[in-house]
Amino acid sequence: MSHAQTPNHSGAAITLQKVHPFGEASLVLTTTAASPGGRLADRHSAYHDNLSPPLVWTPVADAAAYAIIVEDPDAPRDRPFIHWLIWNIPGEATSLPEGLPQGASLGLVGGATQGRNDSGAVGYFGPRPPVGHGVHHYHFQIFALAERLPFGPETQLSDLVNALKGDSLASADLIVTYEAAGA
Repeated sequence: MSHAQTPNHSGAAITLQKVHPFGEASLVLTTTAASPGGRLADRHSAYHDNLSPPLVWTPVADAAAYAIIVEDPDAPRDRPFIHWLIWNIPGEATSLPEGLPQGASLGLVGGATQGRNDSGAVGYFGPRPPVGHGVHHYHFQIFALAERLPFGPETQLSDLVNALKGDSLASADLIVTYEAAGA
């Protein structure tokens, strides 16, 4: 069977499809690294500098914290590939700078916590789709939270999702793309 005849993605739901905020607040997420639906700049890919992109969002009243989950549902596996988990971004924050360091605790972001991505590292892991696998879609999902989350960096995505289900005031999804060179 040729690649064109096989599924190009996991088909599994991304986190945003599993979490339904109880609030009615509006939340918008943007980046200067790509337009919505556009190609993410190479410097944010694991093929290049692997820098987390700068992110900006609209503030949500009464948000105690924010969480961001980045997933690739086009990964050739049975579930989306997790590229980034970061939570307890302070409620007064409306942005993250480019190039956040690896590691669990981010003092420069008010003590936000980063979790383990599917490459095995704690922090951001940029797009790295297989060469010849076509365009992948990266979902940068943000959740405004009513309370900070009591989790450490070894927290599993399923535990984070369960907490988000009961604590989200609002959410947004910024989708960008990336394709490996030589494809």
